[in-house]
Amino acid sequence: MATANQQLNDASYRWLNVPRWYLWDGGFLLIGRAKGVVPAHSHHAIQIVISLDEPFAICGHQEDWRQGRGLVVRPDAVHSFDCNGAFGAMLFVDPESCEGVWLQTLLAHDITIVPDARLASSVSALRTFTEQPFASMEVGALIRDCVHALSPGPPPMRSLDPRVTTVLNRIQASDDLRVSLDTAAGMAFLSPSRFAHLFKEQVGLPFSRYMLWRKLTRAMLAIGSERTIADAAHAADFADAAHLTRTFYQMVGMAPSALMRGTFAEIASPFSVSARVVP
Repeated sequence: MATANQQLNDASYRWLNVPRWYLWDGGFLLIGRAKGVVPAHSHHAIQIVISLDEPFAICGHQEDWRQGRGLVVRPDAVHSFDCNGAFGAMLFVDPESCEGVWLQTLLAHDITIVPDARLASSVSALRTFTEQPFASMEVGALIRDCVHALSPGPPPMRSLDPRVTTVLNRIQASDDLRVSLDTAAGMAFLSPSRFAHLFKEQVGLPFSRYMLWRKLTRAMLAIGSERTIADAAHAADFADAAHLTRTFYQMVGMAPSALMRGTFAEIASPFSVSARVVP
């Protein structure tokens, strides 16, 4: 059950238009206008926010609020977000994708405010997509274009240990998310303890936490198609609607019902799996 503060913040967060969601298993592109503060939370995705008019505001853990028209949040960084009535795009990028790896190598801080000059091409492409969709590039290409515009320089060449990549690929290709640590270790031909250590070292969080994140992104897809929280919880292998709602608050900062206030399109993942760069 949400706390009183969560309920207050959720009540203050509201859409000012009908948001558009483009979802895939592992992330999403959201285009809309909203007002209110999303309370402190953390998630495994890289978060990109690009405003097409007014600046947003953001703060990290024990940090002051900062404003900007473009920002990038590292995976698993605690942050709060003030929509400030702005119209723009929010993009969740899988950090184990090729584009996610490329983008992370350039992030020096948990939260990066992007200079306006670096946003110009993305803002132009997003405006065309929202105002003249038939004249725009395809949505998957648009998403990749926005990420590439924030990732100057050559992409990294090295990738995860292939045993971890094998596990990630099989998890993302499977309809069944009931994958135990022992099962994943078997896929990698490692002992459970060795695999757990290797996975956390390279992916950046424990295997169980990663699987919870995968279930949450699967639930986002299910909310768009099932249209009830209970059915989405069942489809994504959560214990019940309450479990899904608690996880949503922890990782997204709002109730899952926020996803139901808009139009949905399920798309193929714009990204291919690579992995975090090996030091």
